[in-house]
Order: sequence, then structure tokens, then C-alpha cells
Amino acid sequence: MRRTSRRPRVSIAELLSWGEQGRVRFAARAGAVLFLGATIIHAIVIGDYLNYDGSPWLKLPGKMAGVVGMAAEDITIKGLVHQDAETVLGAIGVAPGGSLLGFDAAQARRTLEGLDWVQQAKVQRLFPNQLEISLTERVPVAIWQHDNSYSVIDREGTPMTGFTAAQVVTLPLVTGAGANTAAAELINQLSANPDLSLQVKAAARVGNRRWTLYLDSGVTVLLPETGMKDALAQLKTMDETQQILSKGIRSVDFRVADRVTVAVAEIPADDPAVKKKK
Repeated sequence: MRRTSRRPRVSIAELLSWGEQGRVRFAARAGAVLFLGATIIHAIVIGDYLNYDGSPWLKLPGKMAGVVGMAAEDITIKGLVHQDAETVLGAIGVAPGGSLLGFDAAQARRTLEGLDWVQQAKVQRLFPNQLEISLTERVPVAIWQHDNSYSVIDREGTPMTGFTAAQVVTLPLVTGAGANTAAAELINQLSANPDLSLQVKAAARVGNRRWTLYLDSGVTVLLPETGMKDALAQLKTMDETQQILSKGIRSVDFRVADRVTVAVAEIPADDPAVKKKK
């Protein structure tokens, strides 16, 4: 008698169940492989192993971002007066055509407002690849000489490292302790007399109480501790009516209230005019 072996019968439900388990196992294994690969790549990037001159990997994030429409292809920067776009983008780590993946607009705004030449910043990202930046720069008002160094300062007297003195040579030079915080008031008062303001070569803060002005002509103007506005107005009137700043004087002293002392410049004994009089 011939014996026939029987295969165990498997229901359709069991077959479907095994197929589902296989897909789950495959997905789990694939996920583990991807996680391991991502971990290795992250370690290589963080370890700066691909960051060398001429590396073809440097532009890879931007290229990949471009594939998915996340590259910085449309960047608008408004409000720049003394600075340039490269300075702004460098501060927030963005390059034209570079990746915007993970870009944080709020953090970028805080970074920009942390720069001493930025008064206010607004950063807005418009998906997928637009970036709008609006800046208000601090206004430089003077060059402050202190401790054998020069700093460009704003109206509050804050040094602005984003500037060099060579960039703003037309600004007045102020010296002395406290000159940076008191400069704005002096400049405001001089603005009422543009002709005199143009002649001021430097201004020295004396005892953090008053100013001495040094004019291009060599004349020194000693202003009082109080009543600077009135003293400058009086000097303007004296120059308009008597041309006092054009008469070879050495100094004009307003330090004593209700009295103006004018010192005449000394003429050298070998001056031709002196010899002619003899």
C-alpha cells in the first residue's frame, strides 16, 4: 500500500499574517541601517573630516537642499548703509545657493542684533527658498581716541567694531575720558553752526566736565562747563560781526561766565612783517 505524505494546510489568514510580519522585519532592518548610516555621516561632518580646501563635499548640503527646493536662491537684504551683504550672511552662516535646512529665523535675528553695528533686525524665511532680511544700522557720529586706539562710536557712545576710522574720516575726532558718551550733545550743538562745525578738527573732553575745540586754523576754543549752547552762539556772532576766527588769534576762552578772553597769536621775531615795522 502506497503512503502519501500530506503537507500541513495553511490558511489564507496565516499567509497574510506571515507577509505582514516580513514587512515589519524588513522595515525595522532598513530603519536600523539608515540610522547607522546617518550616525556615521553625522560623526564625519561634526568631526570636520570633509572640511578641507578643494573638498567636493563642502557644497553637498546646498546641492541636496536644491534638489528638494530648500536652497537659499532668493535673498533680499534691506537697510545696509555702511556694511555689505557678505558681512550679514557670514554672521548668520548663510551663503547664496547654500542650504536652508534647519535655518532658524528667530535665532538669526538675535545673532544680527548682537552685532554692535546693528540696532534692529528682522529676518523672515518664505518657504521654500526665499530669505528676507531688514536691518537698521547704528549711526556713527564720531571717532573716539582712547588709550592710543581709535573707535567709531554711535550716539550712545558705544564702540562699533564693524567700522574702522579710515571708513569715516569725515567724522569729528573726540578724545578724553567720557568723551564717547558726551560726544552726541556736542555734535548736536555744533550742528546749529555748520561753518564752525566744518572747522573743528578735534574736541577734547576735559575732566569729563567741559570741551576744548581745536580748529583747522590752529585756534583753540575753550568752552564752559555749563552754557555750552550760549557760548557757541556767542562765538558764531563774534565771527560773523568781527571775523574773530580769521584774525590770527590763538584762543577764545569762555570758561568764566559773562567774560570772553581772546589770546592773540604770537608772531615770531624773524617774521618779515615784524622786521618791516622796525
